[in-house]
Amino acid sequence: MVGTSGRRWSADDIPDLARRTIVITGANSGIGFEAAKAFAARGATVVMACRNPAKAQAALERIREATPAADVSTLEMDLNSLASVRKAADALLAERPVVDLLINNAGVIMLPYGQTEDGFEQHFGINHLGHFAFTGLVLGAVLAADAGRVVTVGSNGHRMGKIDFDDIAFSRGYKPLRGYGRSKLANLLFSYELQRRLAKAGVSARSLAAHPGGANTDAGGFGGDSPMRRKLKQAVDHVPNPIVHSAHKGALPIMRAAVDPESEGGQYYGPSGLLKMTGRPVLVSSNAASRDEAAAVRLWELSEQLTAVAYPI
Repeated sequence: MVGTSGRRWSADDIPDLARRTIVITGANSGIGFEAAKAFAARGATVVMACRNPAKAQAALERIREATPAADVSTLEMDLNSLASVRKAADALLAERPVVDLLINNAGVIMLPYGQTEDGFEQHFGINHLGHFAFTGLVLGAVLAADAGRVVTVGSNGHRMGKIDFDDIAFSRGYKPLRGYGRSKLANLLFSYELQRRLAKAGVSARSLAAHPGGANTDAGGFGGDSPMRRKLKQAVDHVPNPIVHSAHKGALPIMRAAVDPESEGGQYYGPSGLLKMTGRPVLVSSNAASRDEAAAVRLWELSEQLTAVAYPI
């Protein structure tokens, strides 16, 4: 594919993905579904790692309606449970010893205080720790690829996040937006630190991050049909177009980070427009807190302790 740095990047720029295996968490709806659909249409073997098997199967059938020959399958995984994450990783590795691309997309947003099965505040436990554990457990398969990638989905919300290592349970001053922002800051700290460790190990695999901007999606899929989630979705549906775009357009920064041959480890993609909420997918910046290497190391070590997952690098 010719270089794309000087022009608009779109789904038409996705290269041939035949013989490439792509795993996407939360692929049954929103930007995860849009990415799975687009990659399957380009010939990739797509594994949809989802919490709800019925919804995952329905999404798979929608992809096959669009691309009858699509090589797509589902993998049951609930990021709310580290036992489920381990089971899913074992099942994936038994079938797919090589994973070319892992997209850590699933997540929750704006939930009232609650805890995961393992006792973690649920935004932090699902959005960060679940993905940290899953990535570590399957990283060997990513390293087995010729040039594997891990793309972690962030958010503009990371700018509202602050990680208090003295109160990792978030027992003081909890607010849904703060919980979400903290988890999205953790996602970026993780993505950048993973890239530093991959580079230090001298391997070809890369870690990148991307955010969808103001994508109109089924936000907070783990949250059930909560009043908070319904209120958020209703508000998003009525936000003026300049700061909200479709799930497909929201998926473009994630897809570019995943498959653009010009993308490099440690980069962060997002929309180019107003408030970085809409527009074409381009390289964007994240805040200073997300680039704090000391905090990233501290978060990494804490995440290894909390999940009991050690990375093979």
